[in-house]
Amino acid sequence: MKIVGLTGGIGSGKSTAAKMFADLGVPVYNSDLEAKQLMHTSVSVKEQIASLLGKDAYVNNVLNREYIAEKVFADASLLEQLNNIVHPAVREHFLEWTKKQDAPYVIQESAIIFENKNQDFYDYIILVTAPLEVRINRILKRDNTTREKILSRMNNQWTDEKKEKMSDFKLINEDIVNLELKINEIHSILRSLS
Repeated sequence: MKIVGLTGGIGSGKSTAAKMFADLGVPVYNSDLEAKQLMHTSVSVKEQIASLLGKDAYVNNVLNREYIAEKVFADASLLEQLNNIVHPAVREHFLEWTKKQDAPYVIQESAIIFENKNQDFYDYIILVTAPLEVRINRILKRDNTTREKILSRMNNQWTDEKKEKMSDFKLINEDIVNLELKINEIHSILRSLS
């Protein structure tokens, strides 16, 4: 079984691409969702986050996402420390999940494969891109946030140009029809390589 990373910056449309792969029968692991789940359920992860960010990281035993985002997106060192808590836990969970899958390949959707120097974990990497203004508008519609906060988060991620050099496939997510055609093409290639 091949392990495929699916990555792209915030607002690029990773989740849309992931759903299309899932609709083709490919097992897809959503790292963001699983990370949030582990931040709520793993005693070890919760203790480490509270130790790093203080007792306000959890309110009534529930993750205080707004508080955490404010702290870590303003401090690159804190963000790195938080990632060093959450990402190894997600990696371990993902590896356990892959053992239960029966498919030619599986996909792990993760926004920061390259930023975390995790590219060597994958047999292939698919990069999802979209023009900057398209990405910003998607996030503004989806999240209750500001343009400034979006740009701050984007500045913590590598540029598409940098990621593209290290990716095996590129998906440009501007229109759904072309995206679906390209996903079908990549799916055929990955099945033939597995």
